[in-house]
Amino acid sequence: MDEYDSDSQEGHNDPSQPWPFEQQTASSSASARDPDVIRLHEHHRYEEQVRADAYLRPYLPRQPRSLSGIAIRAFCLGIAAASSLSIAAGILIFTDSPAWRPPFFVLALATFHFLEFWTTAEANTRIVTTDSFLLTANWPHYAIAHSFAFTESLLVSVFFPTRCWSPFGLGPVLLCLGLVITAVGQFIRSMAMLHAGSNFNHEVQWYKSESHELVTTGIYKYFRHPSYFGFFWWGLGTQLVLGNVISFFIYTGVLWWFFNRRIRYEEAMLVSFFKDDYVQYRARVSTWIPFIR
Repeated sequence: MDEYDSDSQEGHNDPSQPWPFEQQTASSSASARDPDVIRLHEHHRYEEQVRADAYLRPYLPRQPRSLSGIAIRAFCLGIAAASSLSIAAGILIFTDSPAWRPPFFVLALATFHFLEFWTTAEANTRIVTTDSFLLTANWPHYAIAHSFAFTESLLVSVFFPTRCWSPFGLGPVLLCLGLVITAVGQFIRSMAMLHAGSNFNHEVQWYKSESHELVTTGIYKYFRHPSYFGFFWWGLGTQLVLGNVISFFIYTGVLWWFFNRRIRYEEAMLVSFFKDDYVQYRARVSTWIPFIR
């Protein structure tokens, strides 16, 4: 034990010699007071702050990926969905009025826009922004169309509640058909976005990225443009549920014109991206939108 103690203190018997840790501390203190070292440390801190600011900037308020913007949109959609569901359920349970239909439309819209963002965030996080909710897509035409449909349904439900809007007394049948079509259209669109993943984008792509692949499996095996198919039939289904005669024909014409035009433009790009692979895929798989082969 004495020998061990003697060895452990070798070289430090002279009180005038500092211990090794004291030498290191003294050296560090001297370096810390060096103006060049101070400037270097400040420069490093500045660069780190710049990198942090650049990383956070898209997530700040009023920016494309604003976290506060995402939160307020999701909150408002949740309030709209919950309140419209409560109102529609209350009217159905306690009255025989068709006035449940306008709040149903709000519920369908709130669900649609929430799922647009959620599926993009889930399957293609890299491109998600506040615009992924599609709340202002094709503005103002999109908003005008839905506002007109809501107003038509509200006016008819309040002032003409006993109106017979369907031929041969098929109102209940068309109502059930509309509910099924709306649900199926929403399901197929959301599943298409999830399955395509990073290959799906709300905007037509004019340049092929390195990661862009032609998706022909899953739901794309049966529908050439399942997201377009889903929205087309979702739109018509909601109008059947609402009993909107005027809006049904307007939606049919406008949606057909829009998707016919968009599919032609988009497929021109896809042929240039994937050549004969897309030509063969287009030949064997239908869009299942009437008169759009």
